[in-house]
Amino acid sequence: MTCNFSPIAFSIFGLPIHWYSLAYIFGIIVALKLSIYLSGKLDAKIDRRTLDDFINAAVVGIIVGGRLGYVFFYDFDHYLKFPMEIFKIWKGGMSFYGGFLGVIAATYWFCKKREIDFLKFIDLWSVSVPIGLFFGRIANFINGELLGKESSVPWSVVFRDGVSRHPSQLYEAFLEGVLLFFVMFAAFKKGCWRRAGGLSGVFCVGYGVARFCAEFFREPDSQFSWKLLYLSGLNLNQYMSLAMTALGMVLIAKSRSRA
Repeated sequence: MTCNFSPIAFSIFGLPIHWYSLAYIFGIIVALKLSIYLSGKLDAKIDRRTLDDFINAAVVGIIVGGRLGYVFFYDFDHYLKFPMEIFKIWKGGMSFYGGFLGVIAATYWFCKKREIDFLKFIDLWSVSVPIGLFFGRIANFINGELLGKESSVPWSVVFRDGVSRHPSQLYEAFLEGVLLFFVMFAAFKKGCWRRAGGLSGVFCVGYGVARFCAEFFREPDSQFSWKLLYLSGLNLNQYMSLAMTALGMVLIAKSRSRA
């Protein structure tokens, strides 16, 4: 299969609308709708207006954190030479872990300001995050970025570089998006939300394991990752995945002790 899609979905009055932008928009809208539904199931209900207001803080945290994470950890030399490229986020180039830290910081600030329980609030949103991840990975596939390793498997994909590769973006869309969403929803139905930090812990463990496995099929995306891979056999994203898995285990343990 050859993948040579245009990164532009359509244009409005000459303004190009990129698939990457649509992925963020759809992800946020669906996540908001689901969070509104789930909030009605919680003991401590969070009203619609609060969720609407939070979206602004979350978007800023995701974009600023995700972009800076990508700039500093994945292609710092390039952006040092061309600093104005940092602002061209429609071209792609976002780090999940940078966005994760950014949205956590934004959520903490928002909860502090509104006097909301921080752990319960991120528990609510953690169920929706895989939806955004799914759309994001599909956009990565369309853009032909975050390429998989060379492969001759029957379902391999040829991107613009002419090399047959694993469609690692689709692997991640399934693992981090579809599979993780069902795990999170099952955890919610089982009542993990009753213990603050429980759902967030399940998400961190689930994402960490999914990303760690998917990285074996993906080309390292930074010089630092290549060096780590040469020294230890694991790249930067896999070390981050292990750290996230450990964080999730701590959150789950603490949530059980609160019970």
